[in-house]
Amino acid sequence: MLLDIESNRRSRKWSVSELIGRILWAAAHPLFRFSPRIFWSWRASLLRMFGATIGRKVHIYPSVRIEIPWNLAVGDYTAIGDRAIIYNLGKLSIGARATISQGAHLCGGTHEYKNADMTLVKAPITIGEGVWVCADAFVGPHVVVGSYAIVGARAVLMRQVASWTIVAGNPAKNIGHRVRPAASCKSRRLS
Repeated sequence: MLLDIESNRRSRKWSVSELIGRILWAAAHPLFRFSPRIFWSWRASLLRMFGATIGRKVHIYPSVRIEIPWNLAVGDYTAIGDRAIIYNLGKLSIGARATISQGAHLCGGTHEYKNADMTLVKAPITIGEGVWVCADAFVGPHVVVGSYAIVGARAVLMRQVASWTIVAGNPAKNIGHRVRPAASCKSRRLS
């Protein structure tokens, strides 16, 4: 199969309203990027103005790169650390009390490699409640990370992760289970 790159470049990937929104976001982005670190509410408000759903007490650092705000939903008390990349071409949902550590890359865009024109795919990603995506981890398109799971530092995650599971490595593999608070309290009472 020969690649038809010219066809890919000619294809219409974005609606007119999406293109206008992306241009406006690019123009407003310096207001986000150069805001003082402690201006959490300011950045949340700016994202909401562009259609994002942002919960209460969310901490998004100014160096975070968010591709399309209106495709982003972030739950209460969540933090997205320095230099994280939120490449959310499709819907990207991050649950409450989740932590996306510095340099993590949530990538909701890819190409359909089986097609000669390498069609753009705008894929969703779902990060559950209480999840910790550790430093420099990569989470790929169509991935669902179950509640309270941990994605280890520099892991490359391309498939679903069950709740309370710890994964690490490249490719990410199950290396254990997170201790549930009720279980740790029960074990302390028994000893």
